[in-house]
This record gives sequence, C-alpha cells and structure tokens, in this order.
Amino acid sequence: MLSKTVEDTLNEQINREMYSAYLYLSMSAYASHEGFKGFASWFMVQYHEEMFHAMKLYEYMNLRGGSLSLKSLPQPPDTFASPLDMFQKTLEHEQYITKSINEFMDLAIADKDHATQIFLQWYVTEQVEEENNDREILAQLKMIGADAQGLMLLDKDLSARTTTVPTEFSKGIEAAMRTQGAAA
Repeated sequence: MLSKTVEDTLNEQINREMYSAYLYLSMSAYASHEGFKGFASWFMVQYHEEMFHAMKLYEYMNLRGGSLSLKSLPQPPDTFASPLDMFQKTLEHEQYITKSINEFMDLAIADKDHATQIFLQWYVTEQVEEENNDREILAQLKMIGADAQGLMLLDKDLSARTTTVPTEFSKGIEAAMRTQGAAA
C-alpha cells in the first residue's frame, strides 16, 4: 500500500511526464513546420517515450492501490528560435525531470517504501540516458552553428531514430511490451 505522500508524488510525476510528452509534441510540430523533418521525427519518438514513462507510473500506482488524480497541463511553448534552442530547452527540461525523480527517490527512501525505490531505479537510469542524448545533440548543434549543410546532415541523422517503446497501452504496459517483443 502506498503512503499518501508517495501517492501524491506519483500523481505529480505522471503529470510531469504527460507535460514532457506535450512539450515534445509541440517541438515536433514546430520542427516539422520549419522543414526539419528529422528533428520532428526525433521529437515524436521522444513524445512516445514520455507517454510510456507516464503509463509505467500509472500502472505502478494501480498495482499498489493508489488513486489517479490528473491535473491540467500548462501550454508548452510552440515556437523556438532554432534547433539549438529546442535542444537547450530539452536538456533543461530533462534536468528538471531528473531533479524530480531524484527527489521522489529521496521521498521513497525516507518513507521506507522499498518497492517504490526499486521501481524508481529504472527512471534514475533512464534520466542519465535522456540527458546524455540531449548533450550529444547539443554538442553537434554547437559545432554546426549556422552551417545549413551541417543542419541538413544532422536532420537526416535524427530521422533514423525509431520508437522502441510500446505505443498502445490499452491492455497494460507488460502486455504491450510482450506484443511489441513478439512483433520484433
């Protein structure tokens, strides 16, 4: 059984992950509008990953007997100065999510909620990967600067990213992962 503080924090984290998806959907739409189809594709994959993160939290809450409480999501920005600006904002956002996950882990430790600590370890590891990916792309964008050819090549490279998480959750995360594994 979840404590009230862990349940409340699970709800907050679900909302944060849903906002993350919302933000990356906005970035995908903007990149597409600006003709950066590869950036748009990369951010759409990121959108799906964030929805997966939210659904994992949702399913965990259900398994532990918690109660979902969704809140309104703020409107994400819908224009950006450049691809560099998008990835600077992406890294800043992921650092915010990392801080949030770390604070949640601290709460689970203080609450002596061992199951939640084990569950959150996946998110701790995931955030290391998220921030590293963003830093790598930011480094490339800084090297490219305003070079149109460089941007075109990076756009092409980013278009190769594919969704590796399930995108259909109606039967739960575990069922979706089994189905996706069977299809691969």
